[in-house]
Amino acid sequence: MRSVPLAEPGEIIHAYTRAQALADGVLVATDAELAREAGFRVPVALTSAVWEGCVAWNEGDSERQTPQNERGRLWDVLTMTRHAIRRSGGAGGRVTVDLRRVPRDGRTQQARPVQLVCTIGPGDRGEPVITIMEPHED
Repeated sequence: MRSVPLAEPGEIIHAYTRAQALADGVLVATDAELAREAGFRVPVALTSAVWEGCVAWNEGDSERQTPQNERGRLWDVLTMTRHAIRRSGGAGGRVTVDLRRVPRDGRTQQARPVQLVCTIGPGDRGEPVITIMEPHED
């Protein structure tokens, strides 16, 4: 019996692109100007889980918990990610980011530790891009 490959080696059957993930809301692009201010020279995106857990904030949250805003929370994520990248010395494509943030739970007022992961890899056209995600995401 002769085995027949399902696809030629290297042939892509289906690819979910970064552009599709951004359009679908799976990834959230950061404000390019703010990312540049934080020291990034390539596009940066966060997974929706990181956005919801570490960045998302509204006036109701500020009234119930502590005054904050999304721009400031995003700045914290970006600067701590940049710090983690520098600390790593550029070794490997995956860096652990330690961050303290006030959880969006309607009652907590003190920052709590959270661990994120930053990866640098090729975008849809092979360009370098950064993605910040939770440790269990890929």
